[in-house]
Amino acid sequence: MSEPIPLPTALQSPVAVVCHDAGAAHLVFAWLRHWCEAGLLAQHSFNLVLQGPAEKAWQHHPVPLPQVQFHSSPEAALKGCCSVLTGTGWASNLEHHAREMAASLGITSIAVIDHWVNYALRFERDGVVVMPTQIWVSDADAASMAHAQFKSVPVLELPNVYLQQLVSQIPLVPSDCRNLLYVLEPVRNDWGRGGQGEFQALDFFVQNIKQVVGNKPVQIILRPHPSDPANKYKAWMKANESLEICLDQQMDLNQSIAQARWVVGVESFALVVAHAAGRETFSSLPPWAHRCRLPIQGLVHMQDTT
Repeated sequence: MSEPIPLPTALQSPVAVVCHDAGAAHLVFAWLRHWCEAGLLAQHSFNLVLQGPAEKAWQHHPVPLPQVQFHSSPEAALKGCCSVLTGTGWASNLEHHAREMAASLGITSIAVIDHWVNYALRFERDGVVVMPTQIWVSDADAASMAHAQFKSVPVLELPNVYLQQLVSQIPLVPSDCRNLLYVLEPVRNDWGRGGQGEFQALDFFVQNIKQVVGNKPVQIILRPHPSDPANKYKAWMKANESLEICLDQQMDLNQSIAQARWVVGVESFALVVAHAAGRETFSSLPPWAHRCRLPIQGLVHMQDTT
């Protein structure tokens, strides 16, 4: 990218950054790194509250912000701030709580949406809806959806520098590669069948794996979601030990995709990255589930091929 992305005027210093889930955190950190390297944050100070997968992502690749302090709670971080930048994840109430505080204090609140599903529910907890001052997204499809659902909230589309960086680091797949990467994620739907949706999709995938790889042997690499507890898939792997299955040992998503010819998942952002990197991508949503909502031209829906 030759010209730096203009710094949005809503990002007024001091800035509180509150993130828990990995998806939005990766976007936030990539944008902050871009603006930092472009010299656009020299006069900005930041108060950070990072928990869960977002904290791990920062520890793995911190952003060299010129002025930064870490806090354990939004209450401490928002004190004296002019704006707050949050994710919109499901796995905790941290980001929602920060937006509640910002609204009560009259602080500009910026929320980053990192996906293409369940937009309204991201801003609701226990029946309480708290909308931000502004929404940031990273592609035209997300911008269109956000504009349609939140007509009174300004939506800003910024280039997805996180995706660009990931794809630039993924080489072409080797001609002899027989690795299949399965990217796992929590699925908050059992489609009326009982049992967690992610396991239904995984079972459907292994029952129909020949649709993906044909009859040749394949190494299946499971990449757990950052929010997954340890050993979540241990029993499932034991029940399917006739297959060649292992857990992914790579920290970075680009490294995981680099080692695979095929990438399969439900509705993970990793499928977007894999497709952009030239991998064959498949959604493992079963026929009784909804259709994959990722905006990927050329994605193979396994539910269509049974």
